[in-house]
Amino acid sequence: MLSDYLAHDAIGLAKLVRTREASARELLDVAIARAEAANPAINALVLKDYDAARQRASRADAQPPGDAPFAGVPYLIKDLGAPVAGLRMSMGSRHYRHYVPTADAPVVTLARAAGLNIFAKTSTSELGQMPYTEPELFGPCRNPWSLDHTPGGSSGGAAAAVAAGIVPLAHASDGGGSIRIPASCCGLFGLKPSRGRVPGLYAPVPGELGVDHAVSRSVRDSALLLDFMSGHTQQQPIGAPGTFLGAVSEPCRPLSIAYVTDPMLAPTLSVDVRAALDDAAKLAASLGHHVEPVTLGIDFAAVRHAFLMLASVTTRDMVLNAERITGRKPSRDEFEIASWAMAQIGRKLGERALPAALEEQRRITVKLTDLLSRYDVILCATLAAAPIKIGEMQPTPGERMQMRAVSAMPLEPLLRKMLAEAADKAFAWAGCTEVFNLSGQPAMSVPLYWNARGLPVGVQFAAREGGEATLLRLAAQLETARPWFSKRPPLMPARA
Repeated sequence: MLSDYLAHDAIGLAKLVRTREASARELLDVAIARAEAANPAINALVLKDYDAARQRASRADAQPPGDAPFAGVPYLIKDLGAPVAGLRMSMGSRHYRHYVPTADAPVVTLARAAGLNIFAKTSTSELGQMPYTEPELFGPCRNPWSLDHTPGGSSGGAAAAVAAGIVPLAHASDGGGSIRIPASCCGLFGLKPSRGRVPGLYAPVPGELGVDHAVSRSVRDSALLLDFMSGHTQQQPIGAPGTFLGAVSEPCRPLSIAYVTDPMLAPTLSVDVRAALDDAAKLAASLGHHVEPVTLGIDFAAVRHAFLMLASVTTRDMVLNAERITGRKPSRDEFEIASWAMAQIGRKLGERALPAALEEQRRITVKLTDLLSRYDVILCATLAAAPIKIGEMQPTPGERMQMRAVSAMPLEPLLRKMLAEAADKAFAWAGCTEVFNLSGQPAMSVPLYWNARGLPVGVQFAAREGGEATLLRLAAQLETARPWFSKRPPLMPARA
């Protein structure tokens, strides 16, 4: 058994395989053992493909060591938006629970080419709708730092699995914060790349909010994976200057940092988050960066409405037009009531509001682009508070009754009232990430702070479009100054 599995990131584990100090099968066996030990507590994995992964690992071990950068490293795919041929993709939904794709998504193809061995799929909120991971189909996913608390969402299963030490990095996607939110909740590094950086499953559409990447324990793992996902390794050798992994090893020049304490779409920031932000600002200043308080001056009410309208149209397509994917007509009892109600909002309000929402998206992009022409980086909150407890944001019985009534009689005034109340509840905790999905700029959550209860509280940095290298250099500097790799949840097994 590989006793020091947790001491290595993915790059380190791959090196062991290439030098024959460990085999791909040994790595996989440890990952599976850790999954079987931890998953009953955290409920992060919703589909296991152990036997096929074992066969792949054994075949790889029978061949001479190759050049794949993550040779033999076990990997997990989020059960949403990244189909794996032959494996069910339920997306946390009863309607999709029997859907089996016949082709791999581009991120799956690229992950395999990089040498990653996919052996299971991770839990997500239904259709990625919520910033927490409590799908009715599979039950709540739990945070390894405190099983009573959420790991965030919608990539909560991915983050919980990485924090629990099952794998050193895992696939995640971000349409409103779904990489950064769980990274913050679970004490991990989470980078949302620029819009279009990573190839998506479908052709780009107006208002595109989502992008695929990963959550990881180390910055360099995220950088190397991004090199592979964005095609850099086809142009230059791994780690060469001009690559993202190369940027991690380069010195971070003094940056001009706009320190923003605006709560964004949230009403206020908690004491924990303000402390985390102040701590990050002081750390950045101590490293030679110029940190200057800035107010964004953005009409967040307009931003909120635009985001909700764009999101509602996406939900409408995934719910009411599900037959295009599954070949079966959708029915109300196959979806959570919040998803079905959001689909009605998309049908009745979102489509008509789309032109105005896209114009607001253009305005927010111009505003943030202008700010980032004067500053290198923005420092702001990832979440408005520390991780919340399981069930805290679930609709109450009264709210469920309202959603059912509105779904049955989708009158516009009732739809607007319901949406406003639901959004108030969600954005009060998770309202700080969406602006960068609208603008398409890269943003990352960095784990620099744990509160008095021992819960992680990440902070967010954003850069100009295409500025991932700047963020990665800064992240690597912060990782060196305030190491987090060895921080592990006390509830998880130290060994497989």
